[in-house]
Amino acid sequence: MSSVDVARCTLVLFVVVVVQNTLLDGVRVAGAHPDALVLVPVAAGYAAGPERGAAFGFAAGLVADLFLPTTFGLSALVGCLLGYGTGVATRGLVRSSWWLPVVVAAGATAAGLCAYAILGSVLGQAGTVSIDLVPALAVGVPGAMILATPVVRMVAWALPAKVGAPGGGGRVEVAMRRRSR
Repeated sequence: MSSVDVARCTLVLFVVVVVQNTLLDGVRVAGAHPDALVLVPVAAGYAAGPERGAAFGFAAGLVADLFLPTTFGLSALVGCLLGYGTGVATRGLVRSSWWLPVVVAAGATAAGLCAYAILGSVLGQAGTVSIDLVPALAVGVPGAMILATPVVRMVAWALPAKVGAPGGGGRVEVAMRRRSR
């Protein structure tokens, strides 16, 4: 990644953290709120593939861990797994539908919230797998569906396609297209 890509990723993380901590934390239903920081690894895996999704998910998780009273590194682990898993699951999809990021965000956010609860329980966080998981899913999944389109667009801007990657439009791909004509 170039320094411009790192700056873009930092800017996207900053914007998402500000929106999360100023707006979304105040929207509470039954004690639960939408979580945009869970959506960032999902968007990175969807937009940039499994490896970059895992790396961006790890970074987003570390940033989220700075604001949470849980075991440090838990959000980074879940973000890494979520970014990689989303990238692998959506690798072969045709991305021409407007609703596809919304469906991917809903499913991956549900999986991420469940993984967070299960791994938190394994690591000794008391009460992570309890009746509180139901409101978290009931609020988090629709919130992810609403926020999916803008977050995926921001992350796709921050993580441009790799040179030579399929659909990336890089120099290698352009050169290959010229040779095949």
